Amino acid sequence: MAKAKTKNINLAFQGGGAHGAVTWGVADRLLEDDRLEIDAISGSSAGAVNAAAVAYGLHKNGCEGARETLDRLWKSISDAGRYYSPVRANPFPISAGANDLVNAFSYRMFETVTRALSPYQFNPFDINPLRDILETCIDFKSLRTCKTTKLFIAATNVRSGKVHVFNTNDASTDVVCASACLPFLFKAVEIDGEHYWDGGYMGNPVLYPFFYEAKSSDIVIVHVNPIEREELPKTSSEIMNRVNEISFNSSLLRELRAISFVHKLLDDGWIKDEYRDRLRDIRIHSIRSDLALADFDISSKFRTDWAFLTKLKEQGREIANAWLDENFEMLGNESSVDLQQMFA
Repeated sequence: MAKAKTKNINLAFQGGGAHGAVTWGVADRLLEDDRLEIDAISGSSAGAVNAAAVAYGLHKNGCEGARETLDRLWKSISDAGRYYSPVRANPFPISAGANDLVNAFSYRMFETVTRALSPYQFNPFDINPLRDILETCIDFKSLRTCKTTKLFIAATNVRSGKVHVFNTNDASTDVVCASACLPFLFKAVEIDGEHYWDGGYMGNPVLYPFFYEAKSSDIVIVHVNPIEREELPKTSSEIMNRVNEISFNSSLLRELRAISFVHKLLDDGWIKDEYRDRLRDIRIHSIRSDLALADFDISSKFRTDWAFLTKLKEQGREIANAWLDENFEMLGNESSVDLQQMFA
């Protein structure tokens, strides 16, 4: 008989292109653990793709359904990449185990084209293989009827510059494509008269929906973008890579700082007793899979070859396994991340 699930958690998935395959591995290991139950999932960009797959799989056939959906999704991404990816790795670096494409001729051409032309010029028919992949792997009509796992997907409103959070009832191919819409690759996605770009710009991922709509007070963040780098970036590619990381971490760090401030108010007794119940004590946990990606640069986010993606998946599983061994007992009891030290 299966062991009863004892810990209810929320999952927050960062975006990061092909690096989202690490999140695939992390999620696969968490779903394998029958001591865990997932209440809600938030995701942006590649994190939204993973989040939608997990939510749909859970709705369809529980944890095994979620794992199967993730496997099928990422295999489809790899298969499509053989035909649609504008970036190809040089054969020799692949055989030597290199992870980045920064010196590949195709990547240099890709950078040149996307800096000189907009997707309205070089991609006038708005070809996006992700759309077909999502429609093949996820039945969004069925997902919208899900009552057990809440889904939050962030996209950036181009007109207002604000984050827009779509929930389970809104789930669709357009919503996920909007969350993963890099503006230098694809036309903005129009939904109900508004246009959207990648959710990572304003919420990577968003946490605040958990405060109001999730039962669990434990948020497990799966990081993909490195937060810190000790070495000063000096080359053009290193600088662009670091700018990308900082940009896609900024919104998350702001939310974590706000949570840290509320924790301090509660811990230091600055809130009157009659008002304390109005503030929710959120427990934050971080699976720092970004540490395994520290040696990768932005170019590797465009790699879709199966060997690379499955390598990242296995790394994600190992990271999640180590995290569970160290932090499982803290779930439901206290944060495993010291936010006040992080922002000291």
